[in-house]
Amino acid sequence: MSKNKFSSFFNSYYELVSCKLKNVNNEDLFKASSILAKAGKRSSKIILAGNGGSAAIASHVSIDFTKAVGIRSINFNESSLLTCFSNDYGYDQWLSKAIEFYADENDVVILISSSGQSKNIVNGAKQALSMDLPVITLSGFSKNNNLKKLGSVNLWVDSLEYNIVESVHQVWLLSMVEHLIDNKRG
Repeated sequence: MSKNKFSSFFNSYYELVSCKLKNVNNEDLFKASSILAKAGKRSSKIILAGNGGSAAIASHVSIDFTKAVGIRSINFNESSLLTCFSNDYGYDQWLSKAIEFYADENDVVILISSSGQSKNIVNGAKQALSMDLPVITLSGFSKNNNLKKLGSVNLWVDSLEYNIVESVHQVWLLSMVEHLIDNKRG
C-alpha cells in the first residue's frame, strides 16, 4: 500500500470518529456530569461496569473519577468477584448481584455496552433502578437498544463498529472528568 492510501484511511477514520464525538446532545453530557457532581457532594460513589473493552474503559475512568475529580469510584473488574458471582448467580446476573451487594443509597451507576444488548449490563441497570439509583448508560448500535431504554441519561453512538463506539464512549466519559475538574477549579 502506498503512503497516500494509509494517510487517506487514517484521515477518513479520524473524521468519522470526530463526527460521532460531536453527535451528542451536550445537555446530556451536562446532565450526566451534574448527577456525578451531586454524588461527589453527598460523598456517594460512582459504580462503573462494562464487558471487554467497555470494562477497560470503566476501569480507566473509575480511577480518573477517584484520583482527578475526588469522587470515590469502583468497577467490578476483579476476576475473583466476576467468576464467583457468575458461577453462583449466572453470567447474566453477576452484575446485578454485585450492584445489590456494593451499591449504597445515592450512588450513581454508569453502565457501558457497545451493543446495549448485553444481558448482564441490562440486568445491572434494572437492579440499580430497583434501588432508586441514577443510571447513566453509554451504548451504540441500535438506537432502540435495551440498555438505552433504562438510563436516567443515555449517551448513544450512531455506529455499528465496536472500535468507533468504544473510542467515543471513552472520550465522552473523559470529557465529563475534565468538566468536573474544571468546575472544581471554579
